[in-house]
Amino acid sequence: MRPPPVSPARPAVAPLVAERLSDRLAARLRAELEAGAWRAGERLPTEQQLAKAHGVSRTVVREAVHQLRSHGLLVSRQGSGVYVCAAPPAALELAPPQPGSIEAVVQIREVRRALEGETAALAAARASSLQVAALRRALRAIDRSTAAGGDGVAEDLAFHRALTDAAGNPHFGRLLEFLERSLAEAMRVTRGHEARRADFMEQVRAEHRAIVDAVAARRPQLARRRAVEHMQRGDRRLRTAGLLPPHAAEGAAPPAPARTRRARGEAA
Repeated sequence: MRPPPVSPARPAVAPLVAERLSDRLAARLRAELEAGAWRAGERLPTEQQLAKAHGVSRTVVREAVHQLRSHGLLVSRQGSGVYVCAAPPAALELAPPQPGSIEAVVQIREVRRALEGETAALAAARASSLQVAALRRALRAIDRSTAAGGDGVAEDLAFHRALTDAAGNPHFGRLLEFLERSLAEAMRVTRGHEARRADFMEQVRAEHRAIVDAVAARRPQLARRRAVEHMQRGDRRLRTAGLLPPHAAEGAAPPAPARTRRARGEAA
């Protein structure tokens, strides 16, 4: 048997300069994991070290690591760091939506409708004062990002993470991690179109604040209603822009294909 080749010294890492840095960094780190850059059970470099090595911010590193955790490749240990999973499980994955795909946006929004209301209601019943403060900080972070010309997607996801944390059920957080890449793509489509109209952006801000205010007031039913209304109004904004078909209205079922309709008629 031929001995394995000796790995050459790793060259300096070129900075990432394209959009969606967290996605690109996650792909790069995943490739390094698969190439054996870190052994199972080994701790990754710190956020600061990874940010310096790849020429990105710590926020980008945090988002990239979060993606890899959602795929079962990494695990966080409180107060210790991030480690390579000893035996990454076969993970259920969603194919990432194609950028700009309205069909994918509709599908992801249907999933979100099933989750948002209950998450908000549980948060209203269980959130601590520190968690409510974290929600308000998350809203301010979205405002800062959009004011600086960003799309606010990473900050919006951080807000939803804070909401699932406040719900007090870790499975909601794991489900959000699983959905996160698809959610990010869908959010880029929706926020990109909402950003074209100042009135839409202000509506979104007001709806987010209403959810947090209901959580802070410890009113679960109101929080659930505000979260569902936020999703429904988002659908209306997309329809107003001509981006959602009528059957996507507030959870209505899409029309059946012609073949199915004919079969139903014949059966009748």
